[in-house]
Amino acid sequence: MTSPDASAAVTTGAAAGPATTSPASAPVTLLIADDDEVTRSGLRTLLAAQPGISVVGEAADGVEAVEQARRLRPDVVLMDVRMPRRNGIEATRQLLAESAEPPKVVVITTFENDGYVTAALSAGASGFVLKRLPVRQIAEAVRVVAAGEAILFPAALRRMVAARPLGSAEALPKAALTRREEEVLRLMATGLSNPEIAESFTVSLETVKTHVGNVLTKLGAQNRTHAVVIAYESGLVVPGFAG
Repeated sequence: MTSPDASAAVTTGAAAGPATTSPASAPVTLLIADDDEVTRSGLRTLLAAQPGISVVGEAADGVEAVEQARRLRPDVVLMDVRMPRRNGIEATRQLLAESAEPPKVVVITTFENDGYVTAALSAGASGFVLKRLPVRQIAEAVRVVAAGEAILFPAALRRMVAARPLGSAEALPKAALTRREEEVLRLMATGLSNPEIAESFTVSLETVKTHVGNVLTKLGAQNRTHAVVIAYESGLVVPGFAG
């Protein structure tokens, strides 16, 4: 059974709604990193049976995840957080720092007992999924992230950030966001897609894309998810914010 947070997952990105892979498209190549062999094997079997996904490899720890990603060059890495030798946070940070075209990273976690998820998002992960979700939802998350979007669980993210010190309190003042850019960031934090933000402001989609690009650049954010984490940590968006 999924939790309310799990069912409240939203997609943010350039397109409204989930991105699916058409039959004519090349499948999304996936590397699975998890130190539990049973979990890893089960995910591989189940995800390989999903349309539009090709599981190209496995890794049992963070060091192996980085090595396998270098060798296999997958589109997406499904990354557990708590792994030996190198955890998923450090592995994510290394993967995204060492390549001009790194894979997308989706953190997979039990969530309620995992205090490292926001750190992984700050390291550049494009989103996270819960291990107990139905496999079709995990597969959809992989496809969505491969398409350049992000997966967020807004209520859960707000709760996690609220429990942490405000580690990036100076990020937004130094970024010198314009008033409209701050408004765009707030809406990004609620999970709105670019078309939905454009409709909210009654402006063109291209205008919103420009604002989003400026926000990411000014914040030094790896992606939309990272920008949302900064928004919460800085206090621009507070727990309970509803748009």
